[in-house]
Amino acid sequence: VLLASLAFGARIDADAPFKQGVDSVAPADIEYARELGYRIKHLGIAKRENDALQLRVHPTLIPEVKAIAQVDGVLNAVMINASGVGELLLVGPGAGSRPTASAVMADLVSVARSIASNEQPSIHSMGVGVSAMSQPVIADINEVSSAWYLRLEAEDKPGVMASLTQCLSQHGIGIESLIQKPESAALAKVPVILMTDEAPTRAIEQAIADIEALPSVGGPVTCLRVENF
Repeated sequence: VLLASLAFGARIDADAPFKQGVDSVAPADIEYARELGYRIKHLGIAKRENDALQLRVHPTLIPEVKAIAQVDGVLNAVMINASGVGELLLVGPGAGSRPTASAVMADLVSVARSIASNEQPSIHSMGVGVSAMSQPVIADINEVSSAWYLRLEAEDKPGVMASLTQCLSQHGIGIESLIQKPESAALAKVPVILMTDEAPTRAIEQAIADIEALPSVGGPVTCLRVENF
């Protein structure tokens, strides 16, 4: 929220972003993502599109060739994409006592100097004064489009793939790639991994409901967003 406010000069409520944790990500998803040339990262995304701000935090598949995909451990990264500048990536420690203390002390020193001099700071902490900040329209997450990664288990028999394709196509969703794992004697159903074209959240949720209703599909469908930047 703070970074989005700073980037867009906007007043943003703390509850505005869509939030999804990492509990939906299984070890199998990490392996399948690597097989497809992606890494899974928990991203916070702020993007201006069609006069509205997209604000969302969720697990995301990103191409492993991107520098941000290589950020691991205690390191955090901020990627900025701006007209005239292009893509910038800032990487640094995002956890631990010293990095946290450094940021807090910098803010305390700035406040103390303003109090001691009895003057307003020449540079506002958010780039502009609160009165000059805009009140943005927040995009409805149901209308936000992404490419999608779907993982499910289905019976290995004729017609199943056609049924999956139909469930997606009737909601206007195309398939970018598909992986079907070999049949195993230990499993009644086999893993199927789908990568889709871009589609709104509402459409993919409706398609998933149709897929989960198929007799040939077992259990819930894992669904993650894909960002190719």
